[in-house]
Amino acid sequence: MADPVDMTSWQGRIDPEADSLRWHQCVEPWTGQTDPGIALLGLASDAGVARNKGRPGARRGPQAIRTALANMAWHADDQQRIYDAGDIVCGDDTNGHAMEQAQYDLGQRAAALMRAGQRPILLGGGHEIAFASWQGIATHLASSETQPRIGIVNLDAHFDLRDPAEIRSSGTPFNQIAADCEARGWPFRYACLGVARASNTAALYRRAHELGVLVHEDRDLERGPDTVADDLQAFIADCDYLYLTIDLDGLPSSEAPGVSAPAARGVSLARFEPLIDAVRDSGKLCAADIAELNPDYDIDKRTARVAARLVHQLACHT
Repeated sequence: MADPVDMTSWQGRIDPEADSLRWHQCVEPWTGQTDPGIALLGLASDAGVARNKGRPGARRGPQAIRTALANMAWHADDQQRIYDAGDIVCGDDTNGHAMEQAQYDLGQRAAALMRAGQRPILLGGGHEIAFASWQGIATHLASSETQPRIGIVNLDAHFDLRDPAEIRSSGTPFNQIAADCEARGWPFRYACLGVARASNTAALYRRAHELGVLVHEDRDLERGPDTVADDLQAFIADCDYLYLTIDLDGLPSSEAPGVSAPAARGVSLARFEPLIDAVRDSGKLCAADIAELNPDYDIDKRTARVAARLVHQLACHT
């Protein structure tokens, strides 16, 4: 049995007018409810970022997102349920095993949520959360599917396709997922949108090409947003299920300063939002996550507010 969920972050204003609900008034602790909804689940981990030589602090990201969400207006319909399923906390990774255990634990909890009819929105933590999210999706779908076509849509400045044979980190999850797909005999379908050429080596571009990744660089989203949108729709059409992962370091540092690796350029939230809508509205989205919020380096909680707005966008459409 999981520990009781800490609900102390869910505090905020209560308005006297009718139809004035805010998130903190609607979120319920997850205790195994059977009413389907959206479940928030955090990975409190710095291990992947530390292994990737980044700035630690992402372990505090999940609670910072909840705090920023708490006072936001609730605009979902009356039937939408929202649950907080707590956090998986990564232990001491000094000996190099705690991250993998936390990823496994998060995957198991996410799979249990999906079996219960929930759609998980997972809160990072570093981008090692992606492999944890994948484990949850794969565990859930493997029980009923032989060769599911799962499309991964990553809004990110980085491919995160580094070789995990060296060291598994926040920079390796999609290479790990590709290997897992090969082992299962599943197709690997990956779209990485917002890539910064200056932040990815020629070896990473070559690996993306080998794996057949749909790639659009940060400049593409400004020069040809319609082309990017059309390519994403074609990608979506060729998939049975979708997993959306958003790395906040894909945004400009002026919009998201509180990350491990701030972007020198980035893609504005306004450019990413229509792509998120397309994935959300496809009817194929089974899970999503938001990674790399580092409250230690945030300014006026700017990055936390952006992350909260993204969760709101995924959960509160009508």
